[in-house]
Amino acid sequence: MYTHQNNYTAAGTPAAQAKAALVMLHGRGGSAADIIRLANVFNLKDTAIYAPEATNNSWYPYSFMAPEQQNQPALDSALEQIGALVEKIEQEGIASEHIYFAGFSQGACLTLEYVARNAKRYGGAIAYTGGLIGERLVTDRYKGDFSGTPILITTGDHDAHVPLKRVEESVEVLEGLGANVTLKVYPDKPHSIWQEEIELAGSVVFNA
Repeated sequence: MYTHQNNYTAAGTPAAQAKAALVMLHGRGGSAADIIRLANVFNLKDTAIYAPEATNNSWYPYSFMAPEQQNQPALDSALEQIGALVEKIEQEGIASEHIYFAGFSQGACLTLEYVARNAKRYGGAIAYTGGLIGERLVTDRYKGDFSGTPILITTGDHDAHVPLKRVEESVEVLEGLGANVTLKVYPDKPHSIWQEEIELAGSVVFNA
């Protein structure tokens, strides 16, 4: 089993001049360089962009719905890496209500898991094909108040890796913590990101 180093790629506006920050989490087999290209499509202004890099290009070894111990210590290490990065961003003067998150697939699952365990007012979160992590959801570890934070979740109705039922369960948990969740389910959508999903992020999260 592996743990993660605090490695990340930075882009966009330097934190000292930025008005917001975006933390981007790549999928299994992807990289920081892959996911950070998406920031260019978002066309954000005055935003510091950070893309952490997973050891072995994977945040945890097994399915996000495997028994949790199978994904340890990698899963806890990944959550700690995000937490350390968020703390760094806040120390640089960007408050949590101006911090955004975006992830795809494994990175989307990790995005939702991190914000749900640390719910407070964020700028927003985007999960392209993902749900909360665990063989079953341990709801008492999700704490805090999103205070209306906009969260966009998109997925296919029969995705091979992320069951729709788990996505719907995740929406229920997030809304219970005070998030303003938008769920978009596409018929027969492949395990990828479509242009429409990118455009939705602009209207639902970044311009909320």
